Amino acid sequence: MKIRQKLVLLHRYFGLVMAGFLIITGLTGSLLVWYQEIDLWINQAEPTPEADLALSPLSPFDLRDRVEHALPDMQVNWMLLKSLPDTNLTLFFVEPKTTGANKATQSAFNEVFVNRYTGEIVGKRNWGDITQGWTNFMPFVYRLHQSLTLGQTGTYILGAISLLWLIDCFTGLMLTFPHSKNKDKSRLKKWTGFWKVRWAATSYKITFDLHTALSLWAWLLLAMFALSSLSMTLYSEVYRPVVSNILTFSAPKTALPVPPGELKDRPEIGWQNGYAIARELLAQLSQTYDFTVIEHERFAYYPDQNTLKLMARTSLDANDTFGQTWVFVDASTGLLKTYSLPTGVAAGDTFTYWLTTLHIARIWGLPYRILVTLTGLFLTVVTLTGLMIWWRKHKAKQQRSIKK
Repeated sequence: MKIRQKLVLLHRYFGLVMAGFLIITGLTGSLLVWYQEIDLWINQAEPTPEADLALSPLSPFDLRDRVEHALPDMQVNWMLLKSLPDTNLTLFFVEPKTTGANKATQSAFNEVFVNRYTGEIVGKRNWGDITQGWTNFMPFVYRLHQSLTLGQTGTYILGAISLLWLIDCFTGLMLTFPHSKNKDKSRLKKWTGFWKVRWAATSYKITFDLHTALSLWAWLLLAMFALSSLSMTLYSEVYRPVVSNILTFSAPKTALPVPPGELKDRPEIGWQNGYAIARELLAQLSQTYDFTVIEHERFAYYPDQNTLKLMARTSLDANDTFGQTWVFVDASTGLLKTYSLPTGVAAGDTFTYWLTTLHIARIWGLPYRILVTLTGLFLTVVTLTGLMIWWRKHKAKQQRSIKK
């Protein structure tokens, strides 16, 4: 069998295996570009009364205390340090208390929306649980895109699909290269023809042209999404071991779990004191690595690791929505445990950070977000037209077999 015939079979069967998954990820990915806008529109609260607007917004830590007072069975372990865009609401993640008289085993919600002026809880949901209705539409879309709502098993499945997709991107590109024995000029002319759609041709030719032309025009982005998907789903299993042969990565950051009997609902050094320490440590890191702190965005406590985590956006972040400059502090001693800088430390980390940032369309503003939305739709069209081409050839082959 000639090499080209092998590539055709590889492209065909990879496409059939991936088709359903690529349609799901293409459509959900196009929606996720607008996650925050759609989610806030669905969950928009009543306008804040003018009397409340005359007040000064409460500090994130005052709001946190009010949430825990209103929910005595819950503890707040994650807090947004600012308002959500275009609203007076802020966000907290909560979970059942692990110790004490109010210890709980489960809850119908893990996320609360809070009015920054009054401290009133104006919305609750169990993130991603579509049975709660439209409030969880976008979190459900996210779960579907990330893991098919199947947890780690779904993530592994999508990781395998990402690997096939990456290979198929190159297989499909090679199949567009002309194999004619004619002169070079004719070969180039034939290849440039694959970039066009013959709208006046038969329906089959239009389908074929859409499949090839959209694949070529969007090839660079599709290959990037395949590789970035692999980095997000099979990072330690496939992506890092392979890429580390080319680029250097910083040492993996490991955290020792805390024995169950030593879990604490609150950091021993206190929330506000821990935040002040984390800010100071971040400021010291900014001097060491010569970067500028733009905004402190999120602050979290991980009881199972006895760790506080400050998440900030800095000049090392390309992401224009949320930062990935992180500082980890021991919740008992206040000592620096470790830190994570998105760029500028190791080439492999920087490359991966750019991949994921491009994947989630949090860079270069509205034009790139529109481009990524269109790319998700293109992927869906390319997949559907590929299925149509296969089905037509499959039927033709069956009919030939019957005639024989």
